[in-house]
Formats: sequence, structure tokens, C-alpha cells
Amino acid sequence: MSSNDDREQRHNQRMARKKEVVDAAIAAATDKRGVLVVNTGNGKGKSSAAFGMVARALGHGQRVAVVQFIKGRSDTGEEAFFQQYALQQPERLVWQVCGEGFTWETQDLARDQATAAAAWQVALRYLSDPAYDLVVLDELTYLFKYRWLDLDAAIASLQARPPLQHVAITGRAAPEALIAAADTVSEINVVKHAFKAGIAAQPGVDY
Repeated sequence: MSSNDDREQRHNQRMARKKEVVDAAIAAATDKRGVLVVNTGNGKGKSSAAFGMVARALGHGQRVAVVQFIKGRSDTGEEAFFQQYALQQPERLVWQVCGEGFTWETQDLARDQATAAAAWQVALRYLSDPAYDLVVLDELTYLFKYRWLDLDAAIASLQARPPLQHVAITGRAAPEALIAAADTVSEINVVKHAFKAGIAAQPGVDY
């Protein structure tokens, strides 16, 4: 047997063993219920990953609600794309920008707190409605960081949602209690970012 044949045989044996492990894990995962997904960390792409879930859910014919808690701008590519979809199929997608920008931009603590509280009430409507298969709470973690929203009460509301409803939460510095309550947590860390090199934010890449 040549060295190439021997290498191929060993590879095939490894892949066969790996397939057995993967197939067994898939067979054991029989529970079907709504999951709580948290995308956190200082890196770029937390919201983008959640919006990818929006596209995925819509592709499966599901109903989706997106609530943005901090972002005040309305010129993001995601919003432009999905708002067009919402206009065509409003029964399938709701996209609500409830924030007025980051607190260092507004410089009005009382207004920021009131805006956050109002946005959470909007979110609660969707979190209590079993007609929505996926609810995205974009940048919700900042409300916990600034203590504009009670963490324990929010987690209780998340846990009381309809049993088949999925929720995706994004934002930096997700609190430990939220991480513990979540089913899937991804920490996106920054290695390099063009902004640090003086490159301006650009449409299609950054917003």
C-alpha cells in the first residue's frame, strides 16, 4: 500500500469515527423549544449575527420582531433591507428602532431612561405573543449596564415567554445572570478593527 493510500485510509477511519460521534449527538438532541441566544463581547458583528437569524427565520416562513434599544440612526443597511421586506409582508416582520443613540450622544440621562423604559414595554408585547417565532432585542445589554432596566425582572420576562419563541439579545458586557439564563452564548472579541487605524465607518461594512 502506498503512502497516499495509507493516508487516505487513516483519514477515512477518522472521519467515520467522527461521523458516529456527531450522529449520536444529533440523535440525543430531541428537545424542541425556544432558545435564548446572547451575542456579546467587544468585537464587531454581534448585531449582524442576530440579523442573520432574522433572515434565516424569514426564510423558514416564521414571524419576526426586531426591537433596537440604543441605535438611533435609521440609515443602516440592515434596516433599509428589512424595512422593505416589512412593507411587503408586514404580517411577517416588525422592525422598531426605539433608541435615540448612545448616551454620550444624547447627553440627557432622564430622556435616555424614559426611552429605554418605553422600548422595553414594546419588547414585552412581542415577548408575550406566541405568534412571533423570533424576537431580536438589539443592544439590550446596555440597559443593564446603565441600570435603566432591572435585570432580574427582565430575565423573568424572558423565561415567561411562549415556550416555542426564540430570542436573540446583542450588546457588550452581557451580565453573568443573563449568560447563565441563556441557551447559546457567543462572545465576539476584537482582534483588529479598521476604525483604530483611522478608517471611517463605511456603508455595507459597518452600517
